[in-house]
Amino acid sequence: MPDMTKSQSGAAVDTAVDAVAPPTEVDTASVAGPAPQGKPRSLWGDAWYELRHRPLFWVSAVLLVLLLAIAAFPGMFTGADPRNGDLTNHFLTKPELTHFFQADWFGYDGQGRSIYARVIYGTRASILVGVGVTSVVTLFGGLLGMAAGYFGGWIDSVVSRVVDIFFGLPFLLGSMVVLNAFTERKVYVVIAALAFLGWTTIARVMRSSVITAKQADYVTAARALGAGTNRILFRHVLPNALAPTIVVATISLGAYISAEATLSYLGLGLADPTISWGIDISSAKDAIRDNPHVMLFPAGMLSLTVFAFITLGDAVRDALDPKLR
Repeated sequence: MPDMTKSQSGAAVDTAVDAVAPPTEVDTASVAGPAPQGKPRSLWGDAWYELRHRPLFWVSAVLLVLLLAIAAFPGMFTGADPRNGDLTNHFLTKPELTHFFQADWFGYDGQGRSIYARVIYGTRASILVGVGVTSVVTLFGGLLGMAAGYFGGWIDSVVSRVVDIFFGLPFLLGSMVVLNAFTERKVYVVIAALAFLGWTTIARVMRSSVITAKQADYVTAARALGAGTNRILFRHVLPNALAPTIVVATISLGAYISAEATLSYLGLGLADPTISWGIDISSAKDAIRDNPHVMLFPAGMLSLTVFAFITLGDAVRDALDPKLR
């Protein structure tokens, strides 16, 4: 009987907490208009409703789906070997538009390698670095920021001081120093180096969001009804503090791809035999005056990828923030 009473009491508390504080079910119809079925939308449902009506979101989404498909299945987009160099195909061979999706569509580089094939296969390394770094910094920085913002006290002081120290280190310069300590700079090494210095922004954003969320009435009510720390954190605080973090992470993903290309261009990022847009841009710098197409295509693909992620981040930010509508 005592166990049954305790179980019924816990169930009553959970039911009461859920009834008091469904923060993600706030009625935002006054901001975005009535829902199609007349039901109040959640924060994420309202954001999706807004995103569906933004052309830039669909443009960036289509580009990202295409880039992810290229990164996952590069063999579907070209049959050429990106590492096979034929010196008879010197970079004096200009692009040929008559051979669509073939090796010579973008021409050849100084070692006789297909520029089109290298642009296609270089997508995988850039996407892996961007997604890998973003995942690591979001998980690590988000957890630290959530702990600092919710518990406060000495935890907040220690995390804030560590964040201040890392903020004092220049991002690219610090990454160059870290990468210079490795003889083999593979994809996972570049991810670790960029994540080592890139988690601070996510930590600060999450900390400020959690501080705001934990002061809300529904959190006070949940605490008064006996909800535990884990339940309050992951059921009520985190869902409402996650939106700014998602926006920053999406925009930062494009910046990490650009940082990888910059480091590879300087010879401190990815190295052969890995195929990277930054490596190709670096190898083309001596031929840019007479053969600009050698640099144009990898640089254009890099710019298009960064544009897609930043545009997607801007669209998500506008959809999640009612004040920007």
